[in-house]
Amino acid sequence: MTPQHPNKISSIAIATSPTCDRSQTMWFCLICAIVLTFVVISTGRAQSPLTQPDWPRFLNDNFSGSAKLTESAPNSIASLNWKSEPKFHWALDVGDGYGIGVVRGENYFQFDATNDSERLRKIDLATGAVKWTRSYPLDYRDMYGYETGPRCSPTIAELNDGSGDAQIFTYGVAGQLTAWSCESGDQLWTSSLNEKYDVVQNFFGVGSSPLIVGDQVIVMVGGSPDDQQALAPGRLDRVVPEGTLMVSLERSTGDVRWTGGDDLASYSSPRTITIGGKEYLLMFARDHLWVLDPTDGESLGKIYHRADILESVNAMVPIVDGNRVLISECYDAGAAVYDINVENDRATFETVWKDPEGRRRSQALRSHMSTPILHDGYLYACSGRNAPDSDFRCIDFATGEVKWTALDRRRSTATRLGDVLLVLKETGSLHIVRATPDRFDELAVWELDFAACDRPALQFPCWSAPVLVGNRMLIRGDRTVLCLALPEHNPS
Repeated sequence: MTPQHPNKISSIAIATSPTCDRSQTMWFCLICAIVLTFVVISTGRAQSPLTQPDWPRFLNDNFSGSAKLTESAPNSIASLNWKSEPKFHWALDVGDGYGIGVVRGENYFQFDATNDSERLRKIDLATGAVKWTRSYPLDYRDMYGYETGPRCSPTIAELNDGSGDAQIFTYGVAGQLTAWSCESGDQLWTSSLNEKYDVVQNFFGVGSSPLIVGDQVIVMVGGSPDDQQALAPGRLDRVVPEGTLMVSLERSTGDVRWTGGDDLASYSSPRTITIGGKEYLLMFARDHLWVLDPTDGESLGKIYHRADILESVNAMVPIVDGNRVLISECYDAGAAVYDINVENDRATFETVWKDPEGRRRSQALRSHMSTPILHDGYLYACSGRNAPDSDFRCIDFATGEVKWTALDRRRSTATRLGDVLLVLKETGSLHIVRATPDRFDELAVWELDFAACDRPALQFPCWSAPVLVGNRMLIRGDRTVLCLALPEHNPS
Protein backbone atom coordinates (compact mmCIF):
# COMPACT_ATOMS: atom_id res chain seq x y z
CA MET A 1 0.00 0.00 0.00
CA THR A 2 1.36 3.38 -0.96
CA PRO A 3 2.03 5.43 2.19
CA GLN A 4 -0.03 8.56 2.74
CA HIS A 5 2.04 11.71 2.47
CA PRO A 6 2.21 13.38 5.89
CA ASN A 7 1.65 16.83 4.39
CA LYS A 8 -1.45 15.99 2.38
CA ILE A 9 -4.04 18.77 2.62
CA SER A 10 -7.71 17.86 2.19
CA SER A 11 -9.14 21.35 2.69
CA ILE A 12 -8.10 24.84 3.76
CA ALA A 13 -10.51 27.37 5.20
CA ILE A 14 -9.51 31.03 4.95
CA ALA A 15 -11.28 33.33 7.38
CA THR A 16 -11.12 37.09 7.35
CA SER A 17 -11.63 39.35 10.31
CA PRO A 18 -14.39 41.97 10.14
CA THR A 19 -11.73 44.54 10.95
CA CYS A 20 -9.61 43.71 7.86
CA ASP A 21 -9.99 46.01 4.88
CA ARG A 22 -10.30 44.68 1.33
CA SER A 23 -6.61 45.15 0.44
CA GLN A 24 -5.43 43.23 3.52
CA THR A 25 -7.79 40.39 2.68
CA MET A 26 -6.53 40.26 -0.92
CA TRP A 27 -2.90 40.14 0.21
CA PHE A 28 -3.70 37.42 2.74
CA CYS A 29 -5.48 35.34 0.11
CA LEU A 30 -2.60 35.79 -2.35
CA ILE A 31 -0.03 34.62 0.21
CA CYS A 32 -2.20 31.60 1.10
CA ALA A 33 -2.60 30.75 -2.58
CA ILE A 34 1.17 30.80 -3.09
CA VAL A 35 1.75 28.60 -0.05
CA LEU A 36 -1.02 26.24 -1.11
CA THR A 37 0.41 25.95 -4.62
CA PHE A 38 3.84 25.11 -3.21
CA VAL A 39 2.40 22.46 -0.89
CA VAL A 40 0.27 20.88 -3.61
CA ILE A 41 3.25 20.68 -5.96
CA SER A 42 5.39 19.16 -3.21
CA THR A 43 2.80 16.60 -2.17
CA GLY A 44 1.99 15.83 -5.78
CA ARG A 45 5.59 14.83 -6.37
CA ALA A 46 5.70 12.73 -3.24
CA GLN A 47 2.50 10.93 -4.28
CA SER A 48 3.76 10.24 -7.81
CA PRO A 49 6.56 7.74 -7.27
CA LEU A 50 8.58 6.28 -10.12
CA THR A 51 8.56 2.74 -8.77
CA GLN A 52 6.67 0.32 -6.54
CA PRO A 53 6.71 0.95 -2.76
CA ASP A 54 8.13 -2.48 -1.82
CA TRP A 55 11.27 -4.48 -2.55
CA PRO A 56 10.57 -7.66 -0.55
CA ARG A 57 13.46 -9.91 -1.50
CA PHE A 58 16.81 -10.22 -3.26
CA LEU A 59 16.41 -9.15 -6.94
CA ASN A 60 12.80 -8.05 -6.23
CA ASP A 61 9.73 -10.27 -6.07
CA ASN A 62 10.02 -11.49 -9.68
CA PHE A 63 13.79 -12.23 -9.49
CA SER A 64 14.45 -9.76 -12.33
CA GLY A 65 16.67 -7.22 -10.57
CA SER A 66 14.34 -4.58 -12.02
CA ALA A 67 12.07 -2.01 -10.41
CA LYS A 68 8.40 -1.95 -11.38
CA LEU A 69 7.41 1.41 -12.81
CA THR A 70 4.23 3.17 -11.75
CA GLU A 71 1.65 4.66 -14.12
CA SER A 72 3.00 8.15 -13.39
CA ALA A 73 6.50 7.27 -14.58
CA PRO A 74 7.56 8.76 -17.92
CA ASN A 75 7.82 6.52 -20.98
CA SER A 76 11.59 6.94 -20.97
CA ILE A 77 13.45 7.02 -17.66
CA ALA A 78 16.53 8.00 -19.66
CA SER A 79 14.82 11.36 -20.36
CA LEU A 80 15.07 12.37 -16.69
CA ASN A 81 17.83 14.65 -15.46
CA TRP A 82 20.57 12.22 -14.43
CA LYS A 83 23.35 14.81 -14.75
CA SER A 84 22.68 16.50 -11.42
CA GLU A 85 24.03 14.94 -8.23
CA PRO A 86 21.30 13.04 -6.38
CA LYS A 87 19.63 14.50 -3.31
CA PHE A 88 20.94 12.86 -0.15
CA HIS A 89 18.31 11.69 2.36
CA TRP A 90 20.26 9.73 4.99
CA ALA A 91 23.09 7.29 5.66
CA LEU A 92 23.08 4.17 7.84
CA ASP A 93 26.21 2.68 9.39
CA VAL A 94 26.38 -1.06 8.80
CA GLY A 95 28.51 -3.83 10.26
CA ASP A 96 30.04 -6.96 8.75
CA GLY A 97 28.42 -8.64 5.79
CA TYR A 98 27.80 -7.91 2.12
CA GLY A 99 24.04 -8.02 1.55
CA ILE A 100 21.72 -5.07 1.08
CA GLY A 101 18.35 -4.93 2.82
CA VAL A 102 14.71 -5.12 1.76
CA VAL A 103 11.77 -2.68 1.90
CA ARG A 104 8.15 -2.96 2.98
CA GLY A 105 6.14 0.24 2.71
CA GLU A 106 7.71 2.92 4.88
CA ASN A 107 10.42 0.69 6.37
CA TYR A 108 13.83 -0.59 5.32
CA PHE A 109 15.23 -3.76 6.95
CA GLN A 110 19.01 -4.25 7.16
CA PHE A 111 20.65 -7.56 8.14
CA ASP A 112 24.33 -7.45 9.20
CA ALA A 113 26.69 -8.47 12.02
CA THR A 114 28.34 -6.64 14.88
CA ASN A 115 29.92 -7.55 18.24
CA ASP A 116 29.76 -11.33 17.61
CA SER A 117 26.05 -11.12 16.78
CA GLU A 118 23.92 -11.08 13.66
CA ARG A 119 21.33 -8.35 13.83
CA LEU A 120 18.21 -7.22 12.00
CA ARG A 121 17.21 -3.54 12.13
CA LYS A 122 14.01 -1.82 11.08
CA ILE A 123 14.72 1.61 9.64
CA ASP A 124 12.32 4.46 8.90
CA LEU A 125 12.67 4.86 5.13
CA ALA A 126 11.86 8.57 5.31
CA THR A 127 14.38 9.57 7.99
CA GLY A 128 16.86 6.73 8.46
CA ALA A 129 15.93 6.44 12.16
CA VAL A 130 16.25 2.98 13.72
CA LYS A 131 12.86 1.76 14.97
CA TRP A 132 14.07 -1.50 16.52
CA THR A 133 17.07 -3.83 16.58
CA ARG A 134 17.02 -7.60 17.13
CA SER A 135 20.06 -9.86 17.35
CA TYR A 136 21.36 -13.30 18.31
CA PRO A 137 24.88 -14.67 18.99
CA LEU A 138 27.06 -15.55 16.01
CA ASP A 139 29.96 -18.01 16.02
CA TYR A 140 31.62 -17.95 12.60
CA ARG A 141 35.12 -17.58 11.23
CA ASP A 142 35.69 -17.22 7.49
CA MET A 143 38.39 -19.53 6.19
CA TYR A 144 39.51 -16.95 3.60
CA GLY A 145 39.45 -13.90 5.86
CA TYR A 146 36.28 -12.29 4.52
CA GLU A 147 33.92 -10.42 6.82
CA THR A 148 31.98 -12.20 9.54
CA GLY A 149 28.42 -11.37 8.61
CA PRO A 150 25.47 -12.18 6.31
CA ARG A 151 26.15 -12.66 2.61
CA CYS A 152 22.51 -12.46 1.53
CA SER A 153 19.37 -10.34 1.82
CA PRO A 154 16.33 -11.15 3.97
CA THR A 155 12.98 -12.08 2.44
CA ILE A 156 9.60 -10.56 3.39
CA ALA A 157 6.31 -12.43 3.07
CA GLU A 158 2.90 -10.96 3.87
CA LEU A 159 0.57 -12.66 6.35
CA ASN A 160 -2.96 -13.30 5.16
CA ASP A 161 -4.53 -13.36 8.60
CA GLY A 162 -5.97 -9.84 8.56
CA SER A 163 -3.34 -8.52 10.98
CA GLY A 164 -1.60 -6.33 8.41
CA ASP A 165 1.71 -7.82 9.57
CA ALA A 166 4.32 -9.69 7.57
CA GLN A 167 7.12 -12.13 8.29
CA ILE A 168 10.74 -11.38 7.49
CA PHE A 169 13.15 -14.29 7.15
CA THR A 170 16.90 -13.96 7.72
CA TYR A 171 19.47 -16.62 6.82
CA GLY A 172 22.79 -16.02 8.53
CA VAL A 173 26.32 -16.82 7.45
CA ALA A 174 26.44 -19.79 9.87
CA GLY A 175 23.11 -21.23 8.70
CA GLN A 176 20.71 -19.74 11.27
CA LEU A 177 17.27 -19.35 9.67
CA THR A 178 14.97 -17.06 11.66
CA ALA A 179 11.43 -15.77 11.20
CA TRP A 180 10.56 -12.36 12.66
CA SER A 181 7.53 -10.08 12.81
CA CYS A 182 7.99 -7.06 10.55
CA GLU A 183 5.88 -4.91 12.85
CA SER A 184 7.21 -5.72 16.32
CA GLY A 185 10.49 -7.47 15.59
CA ASP A 186 9.41 -10.43 17.72
CA GLN A 187 11.27 -13.64 16.93
CA LEU A 188 8.66 -16.16 15.76
CA TRP A 189 11.00 -19.14 15.48
CA THR A 190 14.62 -19.98 14.62
CA SER A 191 16.53 -23.06 13.44
CA SER A 192 20.24 -23.76 13.08
CA LEU A 193 20.22 -25.64 9.78
CA ASN A 194 24.00 -26.09 9.58
CA GLU A 195 23.88 -28.01 12.84
CA LYS A 196 20.68 -29.89 12.02
CA TYR A 197 21.99 -31.19 8.70
CA ASP A 198 25.74 -31.45 9.49
CA VAL A 199 26.76 -28.92 6.86
CA VAL A 200 30.49 -28.87 6.12
CA GLN A 201 31.40 -25.18 6.04
CA ASN A 202 31.40 -23.79 2.53
CA PHE A 203 34.25 -21.52 1.43
CA PHE A 204 32.51 -18.30 2.52
CA GLY A 205 29.77 -19.64 4.77
CA VAL A 206 26.07 -19.51 3.84
CA GLY A 207 25.03 -17.03 1.15
CA SER A 208 21.60 -17.82 -0.29
CA SER A 209 18.38 -15.84 0.25
CA PRO A 210 15.21 -17.62 1.43
CA LEU A 211 12.39 -18.32 -1.04
CA ILE A 212 8.71 -18.13 -0.12
CA VAL A 213 6.29 -20.49 -1.89
CA GLY A 214 2.83 -20.37 -0.37
CA ASP A 215 3.09 -21.37 3.29
CA GLN A 216 6.65 -22.68 2.86
CA VAL A 217 10.01 -21.01 3.34
CA ILE A 218 12.56 -22.86 1.21
CA VAL A 219 16.32 -22.51 1.68
CA MET A 220 19.50 -24.05 0.30
CA VAL A 221 21.35 -26.11 2.92
CA GLY A 222 23.47 -28.89 1.36
CA GLY A 223 24.08 -31.11 4.37
CA SER A 224 26.28 -34.20 4.66
CA PRO A 225 26.72 -37.29 6.86
CA ASP A 226 28.06 -36.49 10.33
CA ASP A 227 31.45 -38.12 9.71
CA GLN A 228 32.20 -35.54 6.98
CA GLN A 229 32.93 -32.96 9.70
CA ALA A 230 36.33 -34.62 10.14
CA LEU A 231 37.47 -33.58 6.65
CA ALA A 232 40.11 -30.87 6.29
CA PRO A 233 38.64 -27.34 5.89
CA GLY A 234 37.88 -26.38 2.31
CA ARG A 235 38.04 -29.90 0.88
CA LEU A 236 34.60 -29.76 -0.68
CA ASP A 237 35.78 -32.18 -3.37
CA ARG A 238 35.70 -34.91 -0.71
CA VAL A 239 32.38 -33.95 0.87
CA VAL A 240 29.44 -36.28 0.18
CA PRO A 241 25.93 -34.76 -0.07
CA GLU A 242 23.00 -36.35 1.76
CA GLY A 243 19.87 -35.29 -0.11
CA THR A 244 19.39 -32.00 1.71
CA LEU A 245 20.36 -29.48 -0.93
CA MET A 246 16.98 -27.82 -0.37
CA VAL A 247 14.97 -27.76 2.85
CA SER A 248 11.34 -26.63 3.09
CA LEU A 249 9.96 -25.41 6.41
CA GLU A 250 6.50 -24.32 7.52
CA ARG A 251 6.41 -20.52 7.57
CA SER A 252 4.34 -20.41 10.72
CA THR A 253 6.28 -22.90 12.89
CA GLY A 254 9.66 -23.68 11.35
CA ASP A 255 8.79 -27.38 11.17
CA VAL A 256 10.50 -29.21 8.30
CA ARG A 257 8.13 -30.23 5.49
CA TRP A 258 10.56 -31.88 3.08
CA THR A 259 14.19 -32.12 1.93
CA GLY A 260 15.38 -32.70 -1.64
CA GLY A 261 18.30 -32.54 -4.07
CA ASP A 262 21.54 -34.46 -3.69
CA ASP A 263 24.15 -31.73 -3.98
CA LEU A 264 26.16 -29.24 -1.94
CA ALA A 265 25.26 -25.58 -1.48
CA SER A 266 26.33 -22.74 -3.73
CA TYR A 267 26.00 -18.95 -3.44
CA SER A 268 23.03 -18.73 -5.76
CA SER A 269 19.46 -18.37 -4.45
CA PRO A 270 16.47 -20.59 -5.27
CA ARG A 271 13.75 -19.23 -7.53
CA THR A 272 10.61 -20.44 -9.26
CA ILE A 273 9.92 -21.25 -12.90
CA THR A 274 6.58 -21.98 -14.57
CA ILE A 275 6.58 -24.73 -17.21
CA GLY A 276 3.37 -25.95 -18.82
CA GLY A 277 1.31 -23.93 -16.37
CA LYS A 278 2.88 -25.55 -13.30
CA GLU A 279 5.34 -23.97 -10.87
CA TYR A 280 8.68 -25.64 -10.15
CA LEU A 281 11.79 -24.82 -8.14
CA LEU A 282 14.99 -23.92 -9.95
CA MET A 283 18.27 -24.18 -8.04
CA PHE A 284 21.81 -23.53 -9.30
CA ALA A 285 23.77 -25.60 -6.75
CA ARG A 286 27.47 -26.36 -6.38
CA ASP A 287 27.56 -28.95 -9.17
CA HIS A 288 24.22 -28.88 -11.00
CA LEU A 289 21.21 -26.88 -12.11
CA TRP A 290 18.24 -28.63 -10.49
CA VAL A 291 14.49 -28.71 -11.13
CA LEU A 292 12.47 -29.74 -8.06
CA ASP A 293 8.78 -30.16 -7.26
CA PRO A 294 7.92 -27.51 -4.62
CA THR A 295 5.22 -29.69 -3.04
CA ASP A 296 7.52 -32.50 -1.90
CA GLY A 297 11.09 -31.71 -3.00
CA GLU A 298 11.22 -34.51 -5.57
CA SER A 299 13.97 -34.05 -8.14
CA LEU A 300 12.67 -33.89 -11.69
CA GLY A 301 16.07 -33.49 -13.29
CA LYS A 302 19.49 -31.85 -13.19
CA ILE A 303 22.34 -30.87 -15.50
CA TYR A 304 25.99 -30.46 -14.55
CA HIS A 305 27.57 -27.02 -14.71
CA ARG A 306 30.71 -26.19 -12.73
CA ALA A 307 34.38 -25.53 -13.30
CA ASP A 308 36.69 -28.46 -12.66
CA ILE A 309 38.47 -26.40 -10.00
CA LEU A 310 38.21 -27.07 -6.26
CA GLU A 311 38.08 -23.43 -5.20
CA SER A 312 35.23 -22.37 -7.48
CA VAL A 313 31.60 -21.49 -6.79
CA ASN A 314 28.33 -20.94 -8.62
CA ALA A 315 26.66 -17.73 -7.47
CA MET A 316 24.34 -16.03 -9.97
CA VAL A 317 20.58 -16.63 -9.85
CA PRO A 318 19.29 -18.37 -13.01
CA ILE A 319 17.75 -16.06 -15.61
CA VAL A 320 14.35 -17.26 -16.82
CA ASP A 321 12.34 -16.30 -19.90
CA GLY A 322 9.42 -18.68 -20.31
CA ASN A 323 11.03 -22.12 -20.14
CA ARG A 324 14.41 -20.81 -21.32
CA VAL A 325 17.07 -20.60 -18.60
CA LEU A 326 20.56 -19.10 -18.48
CA ILE A 327 23.23 -20.07 -15.95
CA SER A 328 26.82 -18.84 -15.81
CA GLU A 329 30.01 -19.04 -13.77
CA CYS A 330 33.35 -17.26 -14.13
CA TYR A 331 36.06 -19.84 -13.46
CA ASP A 332 36.08 -22.12 -16.51
CA ALA A 333 32.67 -23.27 -17.79
CA GLY A 334 31.20 -19.86 -18.69
CA ALA A 335 27.50 -19.64 -19.60
CA ALA A 336 24.86 -21.98 -20.98
CA VAL A 337 21.25 -21.51 -22.05
CA TYR A 338 18.74 -24.38 -21.93
CA ASP A 339 15.12 -24.87 -22.88
CA ILE A 340 13.65 -26.88 -20.01
CA ASN A 341 10.58 -29.04 -20.48
CA VAL A 342 8.81 -31.32 -18.01
CA GLU A 343 6.90 -34.42 -19.10
CA ASN A 344 5.81 -37.32 -16.89
CA ASP A 345 7.54 -35.69 -13.91
CA ARG A 346 10.92 -35.63 -15.67
CA ALA A 347 12.79 -32.51 -16.77
CA THR A 348 14.78 -32.36 -19.99
CA PHE A 349 17.42 -29.78 -20.87
CA GLU A 350 17.82 -28.83 -24.54
CA THR A 351 20.93 -26.75 -25.21
CA VAL A 352 20.26 -23.44 -26.99
CA TRP A 353 23.87 -22.23 -26.79
CA LYS A 354 26.82 -22.91 -24.55
CA ASP A 355 30.22 -21.30 -24.00
CA PRO A 356 33.33 -23.31 -24.90
CA GLU A 357 34.72 -24.70 -21.65
CA GLY A 358 38.16 -23.44 -20.68
CA ARG A 359 38.35 -20.76 -23.41
CA ARG A 360 37.64 -17.74 -21.25
CA ARG A 361 38.43 -15.13 -23.88
CA SER A 362 35.87 -16.72 -26.20
CA GLN A 363 33.10 -17.02 -23.63
CA ALA A 364 30.04 -14.80 -23.90
CA LEU A 365 29.40 -14.44 -20.18
CA ARG A 366 31.35 -15.27 -17.03
CA SER A 367 29.07 -14.31 -14.16
CA HIS A 368 30.55 -14.26 -10.68
CA MET A 369 28.69 -12.69 -7.72
CA SER A 370 26.24 -10.52 -9.70
CA THR A 371 23.15 -11.68 -11.57
CA PRO A 372 22.56 -10.40 -15.14
CA ILE A 373 19.60 -8.21 -16.12
CA LEU A 374 17.39 -9.48 -18.97
CA HIS A 375 15.60 -6.73 -20.90
CA ASP A 376 13.96 -6.92 -24.34
CA GLY A 377 15.91 -10.00 -25.34
CA TYR A 378 19.34 -8.81 -24.18
CA LEU A 379 21.43 -9.52 -21.11
CA TYR A 380 23.31 -6.74 -19.33
CA ALA A 381 25.90 -8.07 -16.92
CA CYS A 382 29.28 -7.97 -15.30
CA SER A 383 31.53 -10.66 -16.76
CA GLY A 384 34.74 -11.84 -15.11
CA ARG A 385 36.14 -13.26 -11.89
CA ASN A 386 38.41 -10.50 -10.57
CA ALA A 387 38.86 -6.84 -11.46
CA PRO A 388 41.66 -7.26 -14.06
CA ASP A 389 39.59 -9.61 -16.25
CA SER A 390 36.13 -8.09 -15.68
CA ASP A 391 33.90 -5.76 -17.70
CA PHE A 392 30.23 -4.83 -18.13
CA ARG A 393 28.66 -6.13 -21.32
CA CYS A 394 25.55 -6.68 -23.40
CA ILE A 395 24.78 -10.16 -24.78
CA ASP A 396 22.06 -11.42 -27.12
CA PHE A 397 20.08 -13.85 -24.94
CA ALA A 398 19.01 -15.98 -27.90
CA THR A 399 22.44 -16.47 -29.49
CA GLY A 400 25.15 -15.54 -26.97
CA GLU A 401 26.56 -12.86 -29.28
CA VAL A 402 28.36 -10.11 -27.37
CA LYS A 403 27.04 -6.73 -28.57
CA TRP A 404 29.42 -4.46 -26.61
CA THR A 405 31.71 -4.29 -23.59
CA ALA A 406 32.59 -1.36 -21.30
CA LEU A 407 33.75 -0.45 -17.77
CA ASP A 408 36.82 -2.64 -18.14
CA ARG A 409 38.92 -3.97 -15.28
CA ARG A 410 36.35 -3.54 -12.53
CA ARG A 411 33.53 -5.72 -11.19
CA SER A 412 29.99 -4.34 -10.89
CA THR A 413 26.34 -5.06 -10.14
CA ALA A 414 23.26 -3.57 -11.77
CA THR A 415 19.57 -2.76 -11.25
CA ARG A 416 17.18 -1.78 -14.04
CA LEU A 417 14.75 1.14 -13.91
CA GLY A 418 12.76 1.22 -17.14
CA ASP A 419 15.17 1.85 -20.00
CA VAL A 420 18.03 2.73 -17.64
CA LEU A 421 20.58 0.55 -15.86
CA LEU A 422 22.09 1.68 -12.56
CA VAL A 423 25.50 0.02 -12.66
CA LEU A 424 27.41 0.12 -9.38
CA LYS A 425 31.13 -0.48 -9.57
CA GLU A 426 32.60 -2.30 -6.59
CA THR A 427 34.65 0.83 -5.86
CA GLY A 428 31.49 2.92 -5.35
CA SER A 429 30.83 4.94 -8.51
CA LEU A 430 27.32 4.63 -9.95
CA HIS A 431 27.02 4.64 -13.74
CA ILE A 432 23.66 5.50 -15.30
CA VAL A 433 23.51 3.62 -18.60
CA ARG A 434 20.79 3.43 -21.23
CA ALA A 435 19.66 -0.18 -21.73
CA THR A 436 20.28 -0.60 -25.44
CA PRO A 437 22.17 -3.25 -27.42
CA ASP A 438 23.31 -0.65 -29.96
CA ARG A 439 26.16 0.77 -27.90
CA PHE A 440 27.34 1.56 -24.39
CA ASP A 441 25.40 4.77 -23.77
CA GLU A 442 26.45 6.28 -20.45
CA LEU A 443 24.11 9.09 -19.39
CA ALA A 444 25.93 10.12 -16.20
CA VAL A 445 28.31 8.99 -13.47
CA TRP A 446 27.73 9.64 -9.78
CA GLU A 447 31.01 9.49 -7.88
CA LEU A 448 29.56 8.06 -4.68
CA ASP A 449 33.01 6.86 -3.62
CA PHE A 450 33.74 10.50 -2.74
CA ALA A 451 31.96 12.41 0.02
CA ALA A 452 29.86 15.45 -0.95
CA CYS A 453 28.50 18.00 1.54
CA ASP A 454 26.73 15.96 4.22
CA ARG A 455 26.75 12.71 2.19
CA PRO A 456 29.46 10.25 3.25
CA ALA A 457 31.43 8.26 0.69
CA LEU A 458 30.79 4.62 -0.15
CA GLN A 459 33.66 2.32 0.73
CA PHE A 460 34.96 -0.71 -1.17
CA PRO A 461 33.59 -3.32 -1.61
CA CYS A 462 30.19 -2.43 -3.04
CA TRP A 463 28.92 -5.89 -3.99
CA SER A 464 25.14 -5.47 -3.73
CA ALA A 465 22.95 -4.16 -6.54
CA PRO A 466 20.96 -0.98 -5.69
CA VAL A 467 17.40 -1.25 -4.36
CA LEU A 468 14.77 1.11 -5.83
CA VAL A 469 11.47 1.99 -4.13
CA GLY A 470 9.15 4.93 -4.65
CA ASN A 471 11.38 7.88 -5.51
CA ARG A 472 14.40 6.58 -3.61
CA MET A 473 17.38 4.35 -4.12
CA LEU A 474 19.34 2.45 -1.48
CA ILE A 475 22.98 1.73 -2.20
CA ARG A 476 25.36 -0.22 0.03
CA GLY A 477 29.10 0.12 0.48
CA ASP A 478 31.21 -1.81 2.95
CA ARG A 479 30.26 0.28 6.00
CA THR A 480 27.41 2.49 4.80
CA VAL A 481 23.99 2.32 3.20
CA LEU A 482 23.03 5.54 1.39
CA CYS A 483 19.44 6.60 0.75
CA LEU A 484 19.33 8.93 -2.27
CA ALA A 485 16.56 10.52 -4.33
CA LEU A 486 15.80 9.41 -7.84
CA PRO A 487 15.55 12.26 -10.37
CA GLU A 488 12.37 14.33 -10.17
CA HIS A 489 9.69 13.84 -12.77
CA ASN A 490 6.53 15.76 -13.60
CA PRO A 491 3.71 13.35 -14.39
CA SER A 492 1.18 14.66 -16.89
